[in-house]
Order: sequence, then structure tokens, then C-alpha cells
Amino acid sequence: MSAASKFNPQSFGVIGAGPVGCIVACFLAKGGYEVTLCDVVPDLLIPALDPGILLEGAENMQHKVTRTCAHVDELAGYDPDVIFITVKAHALPLIASAIESFHKGGLAIVSWQNGIDTELELAKILGKTDVMRAVVNYGCGLAGPAHVKMPFHHPPHFIQELDSQSRSSATAIADVLSKCGLTTEHTDNIISKVWRKSVMNACMNPVCAVTGLTMSRVMNDPIVFQIVDALVKECIRVARANEIELGWDFYTYAMDYMGDAGDHKPSMLMDIEAGRRTEIDFINGKFVEYGSRTGTQTPYNHTLSALVKGLESK
Repeated sequence: MSAASKFNPQSFGVIGAGPVGCIVACFLAKGGYEVTLCDVVPDLLIPALDPGILLEGAENMQHKVTRTCAHVDELAGYDPDVIFITVKAHALPLIASAIESFHKGGLAIVSWQNGIDTELELAKILGKTDVMRAVVNYGCGLAGPAHVKMPFHHPPHFIQELDSQSRSSATAIADVLSKCGLTTEHTDNIISKVWRKSVMNACMNPVCAVTGLTMSRVMNDPIVFQIVDALVKECIRVARANEIELGWDFYTYAMDYMGDAGDHKPSMLMDIEAGRRTEIDFINGKFVEYGSRTGTQTPYNHTLSALVKGLESK
């Protein structure tokens, strides 16, 4: 028996019925696994049971989850093997504290989120042994409860454990997701992949949030594009100063990737439009934080963080 086969997850909890959580829940349900979808907003959960979570766009399917619940501590009664956390990063301390009340060794906790250091927020409370970090490569928005629009999907996705003793568990989770159609690979270089994605999020999300423009309009506006370009270069300087490996050709890769994003509203713009708190502290705020560690100036990240914070206060 291989190391990975020793951990054979069959029951999954997904915390967050937003678009990111609905997608992973739908794929797991498609694979025939037991899925409990958890969210504090009951109206988001009702259609997930019947007629099921609907995905449209880059992926098209509809599948029902096993059950739903409105409180994290209710997950304890369903004994999941894996919990995916898909909510905004600022909610992590509260959610980790709730999981702590029933967490037991071997229960894998996966940060299936945007942002830098989300896994470390979980590890502060739950320890490193069972915490894992994933990088997700799809664009999505909630058209309605349990109804997700996916303008793009660029697999594979990636996952890595924080503690090497949980490597086989992380590999097994990747295998399950891939079996369900959500192609995921185990990696030994998750920090690099987190930062590569976070650079693009830091350059696109706040600019769209502040201007109200979609990603394609930002990339094709010659004036606004200058801000994106300056942010990319500033974020790359911060990463390199902190010895984060992005690759020698990352600038070209990032520009090509963002240029193909399409007429899509990123999550930060949708949060501002809906009057919700954003993840700016774990995106641009982290570039400011890591810049200060090495004496790297971050005027663009600092300015965009402040502007988004100003919009949040409205």
C-alpha cells in the first residue's frame, strides 16, 4: 500500500457557500463524495440541496451536496475527513477557533483561498500538522445562491502540507479532487505558487475595485494600465527581496495571463459593490508588510490598500 492510500478521504466539509466554495463542493459531489456545505447565510444553502449547485461557463454541471449547516461547530457531528475553508481571509481567526473545539489529529484543514499567509493564520490556532495550503486557478462569481458563473478555469490547482508528516494526506486530497474533475497536483513549492498568483491579484483586484472596471477594460485602458504595470514591477521587487522564487520570465507571464482574463469582475470589485469587506489586508497589505521587512518601498501597494480601505468604510 502506498503512503497516499493510507489516507482515503470520503467525507468533506466546505466552509463558505460563495463561488469558490460552491465550485469545490460541486466537483466533490459530482465524484460521489459526502459533502457538507457550511455558511452563516441560510439562503445561500437552500438550492445546494435541491436542485443542486449550478456551475456555468468554463464548467457546466449541477450536483446536489449531501447536507448543509449554518454553523462551523455543526461539522463536528458529521465527522469530515477534510475541511476546505473558502471564505474571505479576514474571517480565519474566528473559523479556526470554531474548528479548534472539535479538531482531532488527522482531520485535514485546507486553506482553499486567495491571499498570502492564510495557512499561517490557521496554524496559529490549529497547529501546522493538519493544515494545508492550496492555490486555485479559476475565476468565478456568484450569480445567485448556489449558482456560479465561471468565466475561466486554468488547471491544475496545487496543494501542499505545512508539516512533512502530512504529505501523504495532501497527495490523497489532490488525487480525490483530480478524480472528480478538479485537476489538482501536490507540490513542494506552494509558497512560490501562492506569490505568483498573489502578485496578479494585487495588481488587478484593487485597480478594478477602485475604478469599477472589469479586468479586460483595465488591461486595455492605456492610462489605467500604467498602474497595473507599476504594481506588477513593485510586487516582483518585494518578492525577490524576500527571496521568493517567481521565475525569470514572470513579468511576461503575468501580463499575458491578466491580458487573457476577459470581461470579468474580480472578487474585490464584487465585494465593494455589495458593501462587503475585502481581502485587501492579505493581498496588497501583505506586499506592504513584506516590503517593510527588507526596506523595499511599496508606494503603489500602500496607495491601493488605502483607497480600498476607504471604499470599505462607506
